[in-house]
Amino acid sequence: MLPPIPSGWKPLLQNEAKSLAYRGLDAFLEQEVAEGRTILPARQDIFRALRVTPYENVKVLLLGQDPYPTPGIAHGLCFSVRPRVRSLPPSLKNIYRELCDDVGCRIPNNGYLEPWARQGVLMLNAVLTVRARSPNSHRGRGWETVTDRVIELIDAKPSRVVFVLWGGEARKKRMLITKAHHVVITCAHPSPLSARRFFGCRCFSHINQALAETAMAPIDWQIPDV
Repeated sequence: MLPPIPSGWKPLLQNEAKSLAYRGLDAFLEQEVAEGRTILPARQDIFRALRVTPYENVKVLLLGQDPYPTPGIAHGLCFSVRPRVRSLPPSLKNIYRELCDDVGCRIPNNGYLEPWARQGVLMLNAVLTVRARSPNSHRGRGWETVTDRVIELIDAKPSRVVFVLWGGEARKKRMLITKAHHVVITCAHPSPLSARRFFGCRCFSHINQALAETAMAPIDWQIPDV
């Protein structure tokens, strides 16, 4: 079931890929498929975040929880949706509202956030698959071993990385970030349940300020229309 780990990350994750936990995860996903369950995102998109943002390019890590469980929406980048999806998830609508208030971005006609990923924003979910229409259904099945290792590898980078942890689940990963030259930005999750505390966080301008402090190029947050 599991596709190959993208070539740029494969040597870094070789121990995890050989582990019993990884084999158990693969067997669990195979069983899900054998029992007729739909796994999201599509197989070719499971490692899309790692494929679009190679290790050497990572300068921001935006951490999500698990993929959108509605078929036809998730494509492997946290918070992002496929280009032609027009009915955006509430969390993404709130992200756009904060982007507009914080850095003046025009709200686009889509929620396809891959332009951020191509600028060095690793848009990683802690759990990379989900059973259709069943949020958190693949939590605790082995993905956390892989994604925790990704966070540790990024923490080991000698250049600054800005870690963005929205909500309580993401903040639990704070203990994996140990190097003093990195910047960690935390705030409430953009979900409607906590958006009142998310609005006004100014995360996007804070990210660019942290990058500028080490002469790194800022992120162009404007998503183009498609």
